[in-house]
Amino acid sequence: MNLETVKSAMLGLAVGDALGVPVEFRSRDRLDREPVTGMRAYGTHQQPAGTWSDDTSMALCLLKSLTQCGVDCGDMMARFFRWADEGYMTAHGKVFDMGISTQKALSRYGRGTPPLECGSQGQYDNGNGSLMRILPMALYLHCRFGPEFSSKPEAYELIHQASRVTHAHPISQISCGIYCAIANEFLCGHFAPDDMQRGIAFAKGLYAILPEFAPWLEQFGWVDVNVLRSLPRERVRSDGFVIHTLEAALWCLLAFDSYKDCLLAAVNLGDDTDTTGAAAGGLAGIRWGWDSIPAEWLQVLARRGDIEALCCSFWNAAL
Repeated sequence: MNLETVKSAMLGLAVGDALGVPVEFRSRDRLDREPVTGMRAYGTHQQPAGTWSDDTSMALCLLKSLTQCGVDCGDMMARFFRWADEGYMTAHGKVFDMGISTQKALSRYGRGTPPLECGSQGQYDNGNGSLMRILPMALYLHCRFGPEFSSKPEAYELIHQASRVTHAHPISQISCGIYCAIANEFLCGHFAPDDMQRGIAFAKGLYAILPEFAPWLEQFGWVDVNVLRSLPRERVRSDGFVIHTLEAALWCLLAFDSYKDCLLAAVNLGDDTDTTGAAAGGLAGIRWGWDSIPAEWLQVLARRGDIEALCCSFWNAAL
């Protein structure tokens, strides 16, 4: 991993998010008739082209926190709270999208609840709000523990902490752990389907022996390379449920051979388009590199220079 990889990950995530913002909540049928082919302006949230949402804002908050403090849940939550309250780390100084579970967690934090007790713990609190921002943890852990981090239980505990501050149910934590294990394979330069499956297997193997997580693993049956490669598009779900977002992002990575095709496919699945785009985009950025992102998409990306500067700060701190 090097600075270019960090930039590829974060720019890939932000571009995927921005591609999806104008069509968030639109159905797959409608997008089949009016597909996204590039950056659009306005649409669902009435934002200029290249505007990213809460996915990127919270990922940048996390990256900044990791850069300055390491894994410090108090600092993470303070930055997330600033984002919600002040527009910190937003594309244009204003928050226009926030998940319900995240909103509840930040409200608890504002009332003095300790950070690791803020996240919702119910089975119906498994939106994709921690998965969408978790990629900086993979970058950090790859630097801290090395390429073998996905086999280390202590690394997963740090991933879980970063999820628990807003999404504390085991399903959300497992989703983040699997995503980071796959990201680690990509950070090692291992991009083949078998490599992706190895990351999934590392994570599932760990969760299978942890009593608090093992009962939930059966819900991740489709998070498997062979299963996903066999799925037709109509069976890929792209709503806000965290497992479905993970499945959709991985399906797009397996089904397409370039950043552009992968991301257009992700966004055109419909519904939770920005988060599917962000989840797929971060991994696709690592897989194909930031120079594979269409130049016209990067040219309109909000605060691109600030994103790259933060990536440089993170990398310098990691050296």
